[in-house]
Amino acid sequence: MIPRNTRLAGLAMSIREIDAINSDIESDTDMPQTPDAYPIIPDEREDDLHGLATIDRAELVIFMAGNQFMAMPELIAAFREANPDIGPIYYETLPPKMELRQILAGGAIFQGRLIDLPADVYTSVSPNGVEALAEAGLVDADVCRVYLRNRIALMVPAQNPKGLRQVNDLAREGLRISQPSLEHEDIAEHILAMYRQAGGEKLVRSVMEDKANRGETMLTTVHHRETPERILNGQADVGPVWATEVEHARRVGLPLEGVDVGPDLDQRDRVNYYACPLKNGANPENGQLFVSFLQSGEARRIYVQFGFTPGTQAVGS
Repeated sequence: MIPRNTRLAGLAMSIREIDAINSDIESDTDMPQTPDAYPIIPDEREDDLHGLATIDRAELVIFMAGNQFMAMPELIAAFREANPDIGPIYYETLPPKMELRQILAGGAIFQGRLIDLPADVYTSVSPNGVEALAEAGLVDADVCRVYLRNRIALMVPAQNPKGLRQVNDLAREGLRISQPSLEHEDIAEHILAMYRQAGGEKLVRSVMEDKANRGETMLTTVHHRETPERILNGQADVGPVWATEVEHARRVGLPLEGVDVGPDLDQRDRVNYYACPLKNGANPENGQLFVSFLQSGEARRIYVQFGFTPGTQAVGS
């Protein structure tokens, strides 16, 4: 089982907010199955739902932590090549906390349609999601694996016009920050840890309260893929993101770049991606095949070319 000291409470902006979020997640396990009980996937997030046309025939259902979106086409193609007998695959690239609520509620509503196919695989960038599913009896934490790692960087416009050099620069008055929401995004936990390491509670309050009150910190509404959009359209000057998203922007030719915050602050030794086969999935054998594939040499090769760092271990190890 995951140690209790890794729970969300140690990383949130305030105890009151964390209690509310944890209560929301935990209460979903007993949520009545009525239309109002299901979480809503925003209508505009169709690009995060892959395989909708064949979802009723899906032979593998994967809820992937959304920041892997850029690697998924190659990963799915390689998995299909290695497992040609597996039919249609449905996968999501939404934030893990949103996917967690979907699993615990038994479904989600998208564009007025109930998507209630149980996931065969769940991946997350926080142990809290794994712990919640284990407590609900939906996963065995001992068979979950740490298969990937990442680090945090600051995304800025090309040529870094604000001259940002370090995390503490984010407290600068007038600087507009696109900040991942703690409600939906695992990365927000790691970003708050980075703020605390760099500038203590003073920096956390500056970014999350003072600047938010002045309209200079803007929370994401779904996930931090909104950050490059905000920077490109002039709404934000900077945003903490995964370093892999800076690399993706470079690969596709966007006028963006990254500020490296250094190995002591970028959380590289703390960020783990967890992959779990779910007990109630409709295709448990295929789910286990995919979890094993994520640890394979081919999957590692694909992830590395997108800037990720592979890593394999049991969650409890």
